[in-house]
Amino acid sequence: HVTCQMTVTDKPPLADLRYFLDFQHHRMWAPVLGELPLGPCSNRQGSGPALHFSLLGSKLYVSSSQVVVSNLPVTGMRLHLEGKKNNRLGIHLQHLSATPTFIAAVQAQADMAPAWRGSESVTDDHRYYEPVQWRTYAHVCTAPVKYDPRWHRSGDDGSRAAYVVTGAQLHVMAHDSTTVLHLRLLYSELPGYAVVQSRWGRGTARRASGKWSSSSFLSMPFSGSSSSSSSGGGQKRGPPLVVASINSGVFAGGPPVPVGAQKLLKFVDTSQVTMGPHDSPGYWLATGARLDVDKGKISLHVKFSLLAPSPS
Repeated sequence: HVTCQMTVTDKPPLADLRYFLDFQHHRMWAPVLGELPLGPCSNRQGSGPALHFSLLGSKLYVSSSQVVVSNLPVTGMRLHLEGKKNNRLGIHLQHLSATPTFIAAVQAQADMAPAWRGSESVTDDHRYYEPVQWRTYAHVCTAPVKYDPRWHRSGDDGSRAAYVVTGAQLHVMAHDSTTVLHLRLLYSELPGYAVVQSRWGRGTARRASGKWSSSSFLSMPFSGSSSSSSSGGGQKRGPPLVVASINSGVFAGGPPVPVGAQKLLKFVDTSQVTMGPHDSPGYWLATGARLDVDKGKISLHVKFSLLAPSPS
């Protein structure tokens, strides 16, 4: 198991200690990289919808596969270039390897079955449609995806429920003469809990050795900050950190990436967007997300929240 050494300043408040300890499990990515299809058939023409960014430029296929992690809470997301040619866009979810006890204790009491909610159902306002490059080509719907308020029904005792993300899916819809990339999230109900604090996180593309590097292939130090935190400069370097790999690939450091895939990385930010034990108080989970376009790149923003028992 991955262990975390806390200093006095890292220790969460006593009221949060129960939840902090409940989240000290391995963090994994779904789908596992070794389970993704890499054969030639995964890139055949017509294998799925595609986004076009210019008249003669490369096309980016979109995987519409549903990624579901059941009731294990989602603690991070990332966009990923899949397939043998790394030309198919997919979404991956980071989750705990075991369900926290406070979630397991209430999930069987949920009245509502898990339900999908997509950006196309949140709003039909075309002002949320942002072009990736040119207005006559592929667009992205940037509307935030959150739970449907109509799902909430207070009980006779005034009890409430929280809705957390347990799945995600990308899909493409036609709009006028172009296509629009949408995001769908799967929500599960946690009765007796309420969101008490939320924070939006986003990834930032990193450069490694002068080349764009997908954080999907990086092993992050467990004691380092997550992508939603900033690190201060000018600090003294301490002893080497013990690196705990949170990559779910079957290759050390990730599968080899062909040089040709670099041209599609200029359209997609594949950085991880996560919050973990070092983002105090350490038990954040995903409750929403949205796609975005930043300087011509498709990116991902994730809404993380803290839960607490709702007053009866």
